[in-house]
Amino acid sequence: MQGHSGVGPDFKSGFVTIIGRPNVGKSTLMNRIIGQKIAITSNKPQTTRNRIQTVYTDKEKGQIVFLDTPGIHKAKNRLGEFMVSTAEHTLKDVDAILWLVEPTDFIGAGERHIAEILKKANTPVLLVINKIDTVAKKEELLRFIDTYREVYDFDEIIPASALLGDNVGDIIDSVFRYLPYGPMFFDEDTVTDQPERQIAAEMIREKALQALEDEVPHGIAVTIERMKMRQGKPIVDIEASIICERESHKGIIIGKKGAMLKKIGTNARFEIERLVGEKVNLKLWVKVRKNWRDSELLLKNFGYKEDT
Repeated sequence: MQGHSGVGPDFKSGFVTIIGRPNVGKSTLMNRIIGQKIAITSNKPQTTRNRIQTVYTDKEKGQIVFLDTPGIHKAKNRLGEFMVSTAEHTLKDVDAILWLVEPTDFIGAGERHIAEILKKANTPVLLVINKIDTVAKKEELLRFIDTYREVYDFDEIIPASALLGDNVGDIIDSVFRYLPYGPMFFDEDTVTDQPERQIAAEMIREKALQALEDEVPHGIAVTIERMKMRQGKPIVDIEASIICERESHKGIIIGKKGAMLKKIGTNARFEIERLVGEKVNLKLWVKVRKNWRDSELLLKNFGYKEDT
């Protein structure tokens, strides 16, 4: 990756990974820092499946390359194993780790598992206690901080609300303290290395996650079959497939007289138009691929590849 010159001697740059159990708000925090939607969010856990790289640049202070990872959890299938392995790999090659947790004074096996992984990483760890907007009293927060201090010797602990933006500036300032001096890795107008096709696929998957029954979401993937600007017109034509594991799921995704699929398509089209800055003509299909989450070939086909 080429560094970019033209920055002062006090300019810092480095890589930071955001980890945490599923559904603690990692993608919400990253979207808040970057100032636009890159990672998909939903109230269902395990929304993020691939590592997503985004870039925050402050012309005076420096550049942070964030790696948003899938939540660390107990894997139940090959897709789950891929997600956990992706999350754990990112800890080795970064300058700092942001560990996001929820405000609680009960620390379960999942958090203790993450603490054990971090002890092997030998990297500065900043604890972000997210969702402080849900905490009624300040003294409760102090109790939660003390509880987390018992499981790990954190370099810093920052209470924040990614949803409302509270103390997000403090998180950025803290991260810069742990980065080395160095050049830009990306041009200052870069916010992600994700291709538009991949972001569009994720946006469709997000709208499906938000609209569907609880039993369907984890069994879906989205592939973009075609994404092309229409000749002579400011319209992007997109053809995409929602992949599910069962015929019964296909019926739920399509809905009565196609109503559910239409809802997913309408909501996704609105987001994709904001992304590409053009009108979008979106066509969706639903395909059944039995047990795709346990097929290495299909996982690779749908974009879930191990880092090399």
